[in-house]
Amino acid sequence: MRIGIPKEIKTGENRVALTPAGVMELRARGHEVYVTRGAGVASGFGDAQYLHAGAHLLESVANVYEAAELIIKVKEPQVQEYALLTNRHCLFTYLHLAASRSLTDALLASGASCIAYETLTDASGRLPLLAPMSEIAGRMAVQAGAHHLEAAQGGKGVLLGGIPGVAPANVLILGGGVVGANAAAMAVGLGAQVRVLDKSILRLRHLDDLWRGRVICEYAVQERVNDYARSADLVIGSVLNTGASAPKLITRELIQQMEPGSVLVDVAIDQGGCFETSRPTTHQDPTYREENIIHYCVANIPSAVGRTATLGLTNATLTYVLRLADEGLACLKTDPGFRAGLNIHAGQLTHQGVADSFGISAKDPLTLF
Repeated sequence: MRIGIPKEIKTGENRVALTPAGVMELRARGHEVYVTRGAGVASGFGDAQYLHAGAHLLESVANVYEAAELIIKVKEPQVQEYALLTNRHCLFTYLHLAASRSLTDALLASGASCIAYETLTDASGRLPLLAPMSEIAGRMAVQAGAHHLEAAQGGKGVLLGGIPGVAPANVLILGGGVVGANAAAMAVGLGAQVRVLDKSILRLRHLDDLWRGRVICEYAVQERVNDYARSADLVIGSVLNTGASAPKLITRELIQQMEPGSVLVDVAIDQGGCFETSRPTTHQDPTYREENIIHYCVANIPSAVGRTATLGLTNATLTYVLRLADEGLACLKTDPGFRAGLNIHAGQLTHQGVADSFGISAKDPLTLF
């Protein structure tokens, strides 16, 4: 199969979809790989490494789309890429369609088969391709929050861990999944007072067993969210409804009641955000102040550590990329977890969570093959 790895063109995106080592695995199976020149430079992988791995280097993103059948990416296609996708393409990337009707419509019109990393599941129902980026995002959310609590960044001037005689900061984490668990670990490591709210008793039990009271784990009812948000120095939103829009857990009215200079980090911004006042930001301009509260809503947090993120992403995706390259879409027919990643096929929406976000219907993908 002809596999394409275009350079990412989303603002501030430093990752590349596959390392040279991943390319070498594909070449060993007889597949052709086309890479845009400079695609891996920002994550520390030069063109010479891709050439050594057996890739063909092409001059432009458009050239890669033209040469390849299977397109492997990190982020969703940008507007200037919409016209490059056709019905002969299979696209494998993070899509987050629920956050963008225009992207969804463009991919439907292209006729391409579009598989989303973030909705693919394993045999246990977990999200194996979302996990490594969620681990990074959770850890970096605390780093970003601690930095923007500094007075020089417009924050309230609070040190996350405090000092002897001065209380540590209050950190509220909404959602105890992979992002939330990693955020809790980082916040505890920095000495903060940490509270996690989640609706899964199993997740709360796991975190409670792990931290033995060092992290306060409570069931997430709105009354508790409201109470704890008012006094929090840092709130990290890490809720996830697979494929669907994130719920708005903190309203503008509640944000108005928070202490000035507090920080909100919305890791759910890819799915529309879980704070009413959230809107996407970039690494170049990561924050804004609204209702006197600092908002950090970067939509591709892991790209700040592009090398670590690219290595972690390739570790997670390579098995699936190899299956797609070897078997094509036929591998989805016998693997329901892999099939759960299919969001669009032959001009039809095939993921119910995405469809629910737009109030439209989804087709069973098995009826379309």
